[in-house]
Amino acid sequence: MSLSRTRVMLSVALLGLLAGCGGENARPTPPPAPTVVQPAKPVKIGIALGGGAAKGFAHIGVIKMLEANGFEPVVVSGTSAGSVVGALYASGMDAFEMQTKAVALDEASIRDVRLFSGGLVQGQKLQDYVNQQVGNKPGERLRKPFAAVATNLETGERAVFVRGNVGQAVRASSSIPGVFEPVKIGQNNYVDGGVVSPVPVDAARQLGAEFVIAVDISSKASGRTPTGMLGIVNQSIAIMGQRLGEQELARADIIIRPRVLDIGASDFSQRGKAILEGEKAAMAAMPQIRAKIEQIQRARAAALLPPPPPKPKCEEPSRVGRLMGRKADC
Repeated sequence: MSLSRTRVMLSVALLGLLAGCGGENARPTPPPAPTVVQPAKPVKIGIALGGGAAKGFAHIGVIKMLEANGFEPVVVSGTSAGSVVGALYASGMDAFEMQTKAVALDEASIRDVRLFSGGLVQGQKLQDYVNQQVGNKPGERLRKPFAAVATNLETGERAVFVRGNVGQAVRASSSIPGVFEPVKIGQNNYVDGGVVSPVPVDAARQLGAEFVIAVDISSKASGRTPTGMLGIVNQSIAIMGQRLGEQELARADIIIRPRVLDIGASDFSQRGKAILEGEKAAMAAMPQIRAKIEQIQRARAAALLPPPPPKPKCEEPSRVGRLMGRKADC
């Protein structure tokens, strides 16, 4: 071996030894630690059931379709007829059980007329019926948080009943002025909640709902004269509460309006049609409900993701490394 070739080999070996002493030996990169992401909490859905006398059977159809599509409400608020359906639903009944009871319901079992009070409905039968259906449980012991909305006759203010006698609260919420006797609870008298809150969206929010589905079955002033005393009074209440109702409905996330305006306020014979219209209206709103809830869930999931790791600092090569053409490791 020639002397010049030997010198070249020794130089290469020396440079390799010096580079190793520079602390730039390649080290295996450890695998990244697994990221544990907690699942986002489910959206707390509330349903606000509006008043509308016999039209209230439509609420059952709406609830049936919500449950069938995986959007079961966990809190319930109701005004007037909506409070009746809402109380039964909050007690633990599903929509099919409520439909069975609705079909078998005898109107005489919830209506008691007292002649000496001017022919007004007393409402005691309705109170007893509701308490029987909920197992005589007070409001705070129902399976789902429930609020019945009524109107304080002395002050004109909204009253939200969430505790105590459920049947009495529903009776107060359903006491249409001029048709039902006012209900005395404590020191005050109460009448139909539709006067101040036709669709109780705000009450559902107070119960903790994060996403409120409002079901509006109220009569609108359509240029036609309603038939029967109950129909006239019911539409008069709807007109009085229309402005307030519009403001409150604007605070809902979704509004479902079953086509039940042609059903008379006291026409219990069309309960099947009302339920069917509730189903149709709920199914029509389902894409919008699904899209909005998925949007909330995506935002929650994104908020739970850990922040991206900081960029590593650049490691400068040693002097020998720079002589060998190595660049900064970033």
